[in-house]
Amino acid sequence: MIIAFVVMFSVFYLFQINRMTLALVTSREIPEENHEKIFRTINILITILLVSLYVGVEFTP
Repeated sequence: MIIAFVVMFSVFYLFQINRMTLALVTSREIPEENHEKIFRTINILITILLVSLYVGVEFTP
Protein backbone atom coordinates (compact mmCIF):
# COMPACT_ATOMS: atom_id res chain seq x y z
CA MET A 1 0.00 0.00 0.00
CA ILE A 2 2.72 2.46 0.95
CA ILE A 3 4.66 1.78 -2.25
CA ALA A 4 1.65 2.75 -4.39
CA PHE A 5 1.35 6.05 -2.55
CA VAL A 6 5.09 6.76 -2.85
CA VAL A 7 5.07 6.00 -6.59
CA MET A 8 2.05 8.25 -7.24
CA PHE A 9 3.53 11.02 -5.11
CA SER A 10 6.91 10.68 -6.84
CA VAL A 11 5.47 10.94 -10.34
CA PHE A 12 3.43 14.02 -9.39
CA TYR A 13 6.37 15.61 -7.58
CA LEU A 14 8.83 15.03 -10.45
CA PHE A 15 6.31 16.47 -12.90
CA GLN A 16 5.90 19.62 -10.79
CA ILE A 17 9.66 20.03 -10.31
CA ASN A 18 10.22 19.68 -14.06
CA ARG A 19 7.56 22.33 -14.73
CA MET A 20 9.24 24.72 -12.30
CA THR A 21 12.67 23.97 -13.80
CA LEU A 22 11.35 24.74 -17.28
CA ALA A 23 9.96 28.04 -16.02
CA LEU A 24 13.34 28.82 -14.43
CA VAL A 25 15.43 28.12 -17.52
CA THR A 26 12.97 30.03 -19.68
CA SER A 27 12.86 33.09 -17.45
CA ARG A 28 16.65 33.17 -16.93
CA GLU A 29 17.22 32.68 -20.67
CA ILE A 30 19.66 29.83 -20.10
CA PRO A 31 21.08 28.51 -23.41
CA GLU A 32 19.45 25.40 -24.94
CA GLU A 33 22.72 23.46 -24.69
CA ASN A 34 22.56 23.60 -20.89
CA HIS A 35 18.90 22.58 -20.50
CA GLU A 36 19.58 18.84 -20.69
CA LYS A 37 22.34 19.01 -18.08
CA ILE A 38 20.19 21.11 -15.73
CA PHE A 39 17.17 18.80 -16.03
CA ARG A 40 19.33 15.67 -15.59
CA THR A 41 21.00 17.05 -12.46
CA ILE A 42 17.74 18.15 -10.85
CA ASN A 43 15.98 14.88 -11.70
CA ILE A 44 18.82 12.80 -10.24
CA LEU A 45 18.85 14.83 -7.03
CA ILE A 46 15.07 14.65 -6.65
CA THR A 47 15.13 10.89 -7.32
CA ILE A 48 17.72 10.44 -4.56
CA LEU A 49 15.50 12.49 -2.24
CA LEU A 50 12.44 10.38 -3.09
CA VAL A 51 14.29 7.08 -2.63
CA SER A 52 15.54 8.21 0.77
CA LEU A 53 11.95 9.22 1.66
CA TYR A 54 10.74 5.72 0.76
CA VAL A 55 13.54 4.02 2.71
CA GLY A 56 12.87 6.24 5.71
CA VAL A 57 9.15 5.53 5.68
CA GLU A 58 9.33 1.82 4.85
CA PHE A 59 12.11 0.77 7.22
CA THR A 60 11.45 3.00 10.23
CA PRO A 61 9.63 1.11 13.00
